[in-house]
Amino acid sequence: MHIQTLPDLQRPLVAKFYRTHRSAMRVKGQAQVWVARQAEIIAALCLTPVPEGQWLTGLFVSPNHRSQGIAGRLISAAIAQTSGRVWLFCDPQLCAFYQRLGFEPAEDLPTTLMDRLTRYRQTKPLVALGYTR
Repeated sequence: MHIQTLPDLQRPLVAKFYRTHRSAMRVKGQAQVWVARQAEIIAALCLTPVPEGQWLTGLFVSPNHRSQGIAGRLISAAIAQTSGRVWLFCDPQLCAFYQRLGFEPAEDLPTTLMDRLTRYRQTKPLVALGYTR
């Protein structure tokens, strides 16, 4: 397996990966896209710049490759190349997974993320987590 950032010209490959698996994930704006590949993309995530750090979104591992540690390796590789904090929003059932990777409950979100979280929580329960080096 090879983990790398995806050049902007190859972003359509991740969009196709998400669509193929009927995932609601999307690549937006100025996000940096990270992928895990074997012969093809098997996992992806996005890191979008926000004040004081990055916002991790779009984490998806193909169903045939789950429970093999790929998500953890992809996240670890991506955040190792960032500066500042990394935040994400997740379903409460996923907190233990992210906490094993070093994420902790976050209350001190940048305003842009706090506004998003407030909107998202109107339709689904989410927890904000943050990672600090």
